[in-house]
Amino acid sequence: MNAVDDSPREQLEAALLLEPDNTGTLYKLALIYIDRQLNTEALELLDRCIQLKRRDSAALYARAVTNLSMSNYRKAGCDLLKTIVLDPGCMLAYKHLGFVQFTLGKEEMALKTLKKGLEIDPACTGIYCVLGDAYLDLGEVDKAKEAFEKAIELEPENPEAHCKMAMYYLSRGDMKGLKHEYELLKTFDEALACQIGTLFF
Repeated sequence: MNAVDDSPREQLEAALLLEPDNTGTLYKLALIYIDRQLNTEALELLDRCIQLKRRDSAALYARAVTNLSMSNYRKAGCDLLKTIVLDPGCMLAYKHLGFVQFTLGKEEMALKTLKKGLEIDPACTGIYCVLGDAYLDLGEVDKAKEAFEKAIELEPENPEAHCKMAMYYLSRGDMKGLKHEYELLKTFDEALACQIGTLFF
């Protein structure tokens, strides 16, 4: 059994005792906590970091992602909006904000956010994946398929894109298409393929 190397965490925790207001240390330690799924502890550090440095886009984004993993969508959305204002090139912020807005029932706003992200970076695969989901939920199946196909065209071996396409085929009752995506997924993400296989085959 592989033990987790706790030395970076211990070093940062020790450094924080000496300098409790060091935003760099707070941020780095928070990332380790996020990686270990210690979300409450990570939030506490990120709150302190942002209190000390309000315009820290990296810390705001990290706090948004942490809140997102805890289903605190409104809090995540606020931080993602701030992240985009401070760092308009942060594509993942557009992707996550679009997802949050859509989850909260703000479909038009979500589409606007995702399209704005694609104006900045037309090759952002992740945004196409969320955009396709949004279209699928809105019943615009052709646009959904188009978005998923674009994601696959940009990154032919991106597991998320193929998983989304598999779900598209499932929603259309196209078991042949689903099986095709399942077989492709087996070649580059066996764990994800296994989840789909267990559920549908």
